[in-house]
Amino acid sequence: MSELIEKLAQSVEGSKKNRDITILTLSTCMWCKKCKAWLKERDVQYKYVEVDQIDFKEKSKIIDYLRDKYQSRISYPFMICDDEFVVGYNPNRYEELMKTGGD
Repeated sequence: MSELIEKLAQSVEGSKKNRDITILTLSTCMWCKKCKAWLKERDVQYKYVEVDQIDFKEKSKIIDYLRDKYQSRISYPFMICDDEFVVGYNPNRYEELMKTGGD
């Protein structure tokens, strides 16, 4: 994953650490808050970057990186779970990803 995302990410501790999860969110996005709550309710460790709270140049680099790597439209929340990704709030897909991650 991009070093820039790693540098900007804030960590949330959880007992379930079997997946490397980073979510890109907007601070005002209701669906992003639901995504974080979903992870917290299940005690999943994750990192997040609130894209609307960072420098414009950094935001542009992150969006370009996501488009190049995942060949996807960018919508929030954008969850990266190991090498897979989920665009938008999709708890059914999150559940599938958690089941396939060991532990």
